[in-house]
Amino acid sequence: MENFSELIKNRRSMRKFTEEELSQEQVVALLKAALMAPTSKRSNCWQFIAVDDKEVLKELAHCKEQASSFIADAALAVVVTGDPLASDVWIEDTAIASVLIQLQAEDLGLGSCWVQIRERYTASGMPSDEFVRGVLDIPLQLQVLSIIAIGHKGMERKPFDEAHLQWEKIHINKFGGK
Repeated sequence: MENFSELIKNRRSMRKFTEEELSQEQVVALLKAALMAPTSKRSNCWQFIAVDDKEVLKELAHCKEQASSFIADAALAVVVTGDPLASDVWIEDTAIASVLIQLQAEDLGLGSCWVQIRERYTASGMPSDEFVRGVLDIPLQLQVLSIIAIGHKGMERKPFDEAHLQWEKIHINKFGGK
């Protein structure tokens, strides 16, 4: 990618992936990005589970009632967890890490999509967090925020169109200020 502005313009959620595997270098780069994510008071309250086992990916694809089936087709899913006992802002810290993983994926020419787990439910009504914890043997003290599905892009998406920027959402000096 040429620069950050182009990176964020081109990063679009990708829910279709090819069958091509990721290289070890790509996986390492993605996990490095996660581990370099800033945290409050450098608590490093996050932990990550990298899943590339196709059977486990298929199982994780049932983590929500809707909008998670594409996990089965991803080459890699990074499950982002946080420890509320280590930081009162674990949600923010894990969200930042989730975004950095997605930006690194785009920089590598890969597609990604955030699957929200926290406060979501499976088709049977089980909390998604509990479902994922059970599939991956995640300790009880860790909370699952998201799953970032990653793979080689299975379709083209147009870059974000700046004509759609909602400048009315920007306020200067005070709410409603112009």
